[in-house]
Formats: sequence, C-alpha cells, structure tokens
Amino acid sequence: MDELTREFLIESQEGLDRMERCLTDLEERPGDTALLAEIFRSVHTIKGTTGFLGFKRLEKLAHSGENLLGLLREGKAEATADVITGLLQLLDGLRCILKTVEASGTEGDGADAELIGRLEELQQPAQAVSAANRKANARKAEKNADSALMSATPLQAPAVAAQVEVKPEQVTPEPAKEAVAHPPAGADEGRVQGTSTAESTLRVDVSLLNRMMNLVGELVLTRNQVLQATAGDPNMTLLSRRLDMVTADLRESVMKARMQPVSNVFSKMPRIVRDLSHTLGRRVRLQMEGQETELDKSLLEAIKDPLTHAVRNSLDHGIEPPDVREAAGKDPEGMLRLRAVQEGSHVIIEVADDGAGMSVERIRNKAIERGLLTAERASLLSERELLQLVFLPGFSTASAVTNVSGRGVGMDVVRTNVEKIGGKVELDSRFGKGTTMRLRIPLTLAIIPALIVRCAEQSYALPQAALSELVHVPESNSNSAIEWIDNAPLYRLRGKLLPLVFLDGMLNPAAGRNAGSARSCFIAVLDADGRRFGLAVDGLNDPEEIVVKPLSAALKGIGLYSGATVLGNGELALILDPGSIAMKAGVTMNADEDVVATSDTETLLDETDPEFLVVEICGRRAGVQVSEVLRIEQVPVSRVEYIGYRAVLNFDGQILPVEDSGNLLGAAEGNPEAQIVVVICREGNRHVGIAVSQVLDVARGADIFEAGTHARAVGVVNLKERVTSVVDLGSVAKLPVDMQTDAGEWNQMAEAVQ
Repeated sequence: MDELTREFLIESQEGLDRMERCLTDLEERPGDTALLAEIFRSVHTIKGTTGFLGFKRLEKLAHSGENLLGLLREGKAEATADVITGLLQLLDGLRCILKTVEASGTEGDGADAELIGRLEELQQPAQAVSAANRKANARKAEKNADSALMSATPLQAPAVAAQVEVKPEQVTPEPAKEAVAHPPAGADEGRVQGTSTAESTLRVDVSLLNRMMNLVGELVLTRNQVLQATAGDPNMTLLSRRLDMVTADLRESVMKARMQPVSNVFSKMPRIVRDLSHTLGRRVRLQMEGQETELDKSLLEAIKDPLTHAVRNSLDHGIEPPDVREAAGKDPEGMLRLRAVQEGSHVIIEVADDGAGMSVERIRNKAIERGLLTAERASLLSERELLQLVFLPGFSTASAVTNVSGRGVGMDVVRTNVEKIGGKVELDSRFGKGTTMRLRIPLTLAIIPALIVRCAEQSYALPQAALSELVHVPESNSNSAIEWIDNAPLYRLRGKLLPLVFLDGMLNPAAGRNAGSARSCFIAVLDADGRRFGLAVDGLNDPEEIVVKPLSAALKGIGLYSGATVLGNGELALILDPGSIAMKAGVTMNADEDVVATSDTETLLDETDPEFLVVEICGRRAGVQVSEVLRIEQVPVSRVEYIGYRAVLNFDGQILPVEDSGNLLGAAEGNPEAQIVVVICREGNRHVGIAVSQVLDVARGADIFEAGTHARAVGVVNLKERVTSVVDLGSVAKLPVDMQTDAGEWNQMAEAVQ
C-alpha cells in the first residue's frame, strides 16, 4: 500500500469517527448547523479524495450520501429518525469499504445498490422543490464563487478556489491533491483551528511508543540502582540527582504521549445505546461525564469490550420497558450514565442505570440451579458476595438466550479483561433502584510507586495506590496490641478492630501462628476491592518507583502477586496483590463496615476530633495534624544541605526548611550513609520538613489546649492516654526567601551565601 492511500485511510477513518459522534447528537438537535457542516465535510472529503485514487465504489456511495446531506444543510429535509438511520447505514457502508481497501488494496465486489436506493428514497420529499428554484440557487452559488475567486489576493486564492467542486475526470492528480489539501471551508470557524491542529501534530505508531516506554522502564531501573550505589559518595550526589530529575521528566513525557481521553471510547456508546434501545423497545437517556479524563492508550483499547458489555447489560437487564417503568412509578425514559474520574493512580469508570437492579435472592437461586455452588454455601454468603457471582463464567439470570445476552459470557468478559490489565471491577445494586458497575483501571501498567517491605528476609513491593497508612507495633506491646478472635488476628486501630493478615503466614501456611513469641512488626493498612485490612510485615525499606514485569506462568497460579520487578539494589522482588491477599485470607469486611471495638472501660473518641501523626524526636513524643502531612520520606543525610546554618532539602524542585530540634542531623554528621526520616508538611502555601527519629502511630486527639513550653509547640493533646506536644508548623525556621523558590534559584542563592 502506497503512503498516499495509507494517509487517506487514516484521515477517512478519523472523519467517520467524528461523523458518528455528530449523527447521534444531530438526532437530539436536528437544527444544529455546525453538526450538519461537520457531517457533510466528512463525507465530502472522502468523495473528493477517492476520484484521483480510483476508488469508484467509494465515490458513488459517498456521492449519494452527500446529496442527502446537502438537502439537510439547505433546510429542504429534516433530520428525522429514518434519515439518521440511513446516514448511519451510509457510515457503516463507507467504513466497511475502507476496511476492505486496507486489507486487500481494492474496494471489493460488494453491492451498494440497495443502500444507494434507500438514500435516494429519503431524498424524495425534499425533491418536490421546483427545478427553477434549484437552478436559480445553483446560478447564485456559481456567481458568488466566481466573485470570491476574482477578488481574492494571491495568498487567499487557493483556499477560495478549493470551494469550487472539480470533477476528477477533468483534472490531473496534482490539481486533485491541491483540492484535498484545501478542503471546503464550510459554514463554521472550526476549519482554521482544525487545520492548525493537524499541522502541529504527528502520528506515531503505538508499537514505537511501547518500545519507548520499555526503554524508559529500563532507565528507571538503572536510575534506582545508581541512586543507591552513589548514596554515600558526595562527588556523585549532584550527578545522580540530575539523572533522577531527567529520568522523571522523560518518564512523564513518554507517559503523556501515550495518554488519550476516554472520549475515544465513550464516543462509540451513543450509537450502541441508540441501536440497542430501538431493538429492545427501551427509552434511554445517555449521560456522559468526565470524557476529558485521560488513560494510557493500551489500557483504553483493553476496556472497549468490557465497557460495551456493561452498557449492553444495563440496557437488557437493567432498564425496564417504558410501560413497566410507568407502572412502578418511574419516568418511562430510563437513565444510563457513563462517568470517568481520576482517583490517585487509578481511573474509575462508572456505568450506572436507574433500572430494576439485581435481586440477590434470584442470583442465589440461579447459582444453585446451575450448580455453581451448594445451597449450604449460598446461605452463608453476604449480599456483596452474592453480587460477585454474576461474574462467574456461564452465569446468567436471563430466562432466554437472545442476540443481546443470556449466554453468561458478558460479565465474565468484563472481569477477565479488566483484571488482565491490573484493574478491578466493583458492583453495587439496589433492587428496584438501579445498578452501578465501577471499572477501576490503573493509569499505566509500566511504572508505579511502591513501598518496599521485608518479610522472611525477602523484599516485596506493595503498590502505594492501595496503602492508607503505616503503623509500627513495637515488640514490647505486640502481644497486647494484637487481639485474637476465633484464631483470627485483629488490631485495634483508633477504636475499631482491623482484620490482620501476617504476610509470613500467608507465604508459608505451614508456619502457622507463632503466638508464643513477641516481635516487632509494621502494619500496612490497605484498602483493596472494598476490603480494609492490615498486612503485617517484618520491616520497611525506602519507597521506589518500580517497573512492572509480567509474572511467569509458574507464579500466576499462586494468586498473591500481580507482577515482578528489579529493585534499586539489584534484588528481584515480587509485587504483592492486596486484593488477592484479602480474598485468600478470607477478609470480607467492607472498608465502611469496620467492626467497632466496644469495651466497658474504654470510651471511643469523637469522630470529629482531629487525627495526629505521632512521632518521636530523640525520645520526646510529638504530634503533627494528619491533614497537614503530605508524605514521609527517608532520605540520606547527604541530601540535606545548608544555607548558612539552616538545614534545607530539595523536594520536587522546591526548597524545604528542615526543623531539627532533636539535632538528628548533627548526630549523623560524618556518616554520609546515615538515613534520616523527614515528615513533609504543608504550612499555608509552603512546604516544611521535620526531622524525626521514628514515626510511631496515627491517633485521634482530644482536649487540645494552649500549654506548650517548647518553642515549636502550639499546645498539647491527649493521644493514646499520653500527653503529647503539638508541632507548630508556622514557627518552623523560615528561609529569607519565598519557599516556592525553584531548584535553579536556590542553587544561585546557596552559592551567594556560601
């Protein structure tokens, strides 16, 4: 296939995609001239280009559609449902021929006479206009075109001349190429903007972007290893920091190049909803929100089928026929909402309807009837667990198999395809009210932030997207802090019992519970698939950006891991899957249904009391309001620099003053490999850092009062039955410059001071 034909196919497909979006909108706004102009332009461009390329079948079909669109644009025909259907059939016909050209290089031998005849029938009512009026209008248009051509300046002439239709047989290919390069202007202003956008963009194959992403992933691994290898070398500090910044910028740029708005997928839904609603006899209003939300190109392609299946299920099983809805006191027109929103490192795509909802009893009975589980097991399942049964292969509540649904494969495809790309599917339904399905999709598959944890002398990566907080349980009170109910461990977290999973016991079930020995551990509080639980590990390492590598077939069957990675120290590590761990451990408690621990001797704190991060600074307890904490960093002492006597830290291009009331930096002087924990907080529109010995806990405080004697304390608070001073972020030593100073300005200022 030559390059000119390939370019024609790409532009034509893009034009038909725009045409499809405009046609569904035109049915709701029949008089919208801008939509008509866009549709007419798409068909006219295909017709004008096919002549010199020799695609006569495409030209003939496009010409018949252009005639009908011309009548619509002139106001001589109305955009009725029949007309829209005919134009959609034209679109499908053109798209089918284009696919044939792409596959074989020829248009094929398909017959278009029936479709052309249908389009001509739709023109009949409008053709009652007298021939005299048509001729007069034609003469007027020709005169206007000639006048515009004669009065145009040399720079304007090509664009104006392009408005005159030239038949292919009257010109050589080079005048035809000029006509394609300057297509008809139309009635709206969008053409100038569209042309400039096209000139400022470049099409790149996805395979090339994938290759770039893989290379960036390898660069990230190398960056991590360099940073760890040079942590103790002051001569390499600036070089390694520069490598870190360049790698981060490159990674972000490549990821942005792969990102596309979800409107590319949402735009297909109006057509699907329209066709299905007519087939099923439904009246449906489609609402789409958050179409500007961006997602990785490969992930966007992967969710097309799951999203289509979810929409089809909502129309077939969810939204009732108009008479049934009226009898139930509902609006006869059902509502289907597609919504996309970014939450942290995930994009949430919701498919919600106000239909009949799901009956958990019917699901239970169908599951027993189809032999998917026993009656005894079904009676023990909660409503949430029963709803998950609809994702099992072969499960369907449909009474008959139709061409829309009933075979029990749709929902299975949804979950399988979404989980294949590292996503999750959540389902909520209320009988008689409606159903909401949420597809939780990671922004990208390649690189994710993760916390590195240690267990049984091995390192594991824990995705930070599922991590809520970290709690340290010292050896001295591990037996009292962890409670056991029916051999199930629980941790009392701010007055609530949190299900606990020991990672070493999960990895080696034969080890069992070692109840006789007290030991120090860290608890990672996780939210996964609506389950909130604590994962107990032996130790923590620095967080890293990790490159996700696929698992081998031998490890996939274990079900605890979502991938593998290479850490900065060169060590191989498996990536833990919090959702799979929760399921395998039997954690069924919802995040919003935690069991409240009650005690005759304990009074629960008021939920309105603020939460504090409890830290230790050289043996002294202190508290920082959680709402002001941005993150906790463990950094090498070599990264802390000084302006005069003030300790500062370069954090994401901003300069943070570091409060070191415990002289932790001084104690580490002379040991460049020493690590220091810095709590990074927000203070107004600035960021500040606090050097601490260790992070102890998160606790809700009560009875704050002004009584602090320490220079950095605004008062004291009762945390875990102990009086704790509260750090005053406003009095942390300030630099004599704006805290938003970027790294370049800071370097200049530091050189001047030193």
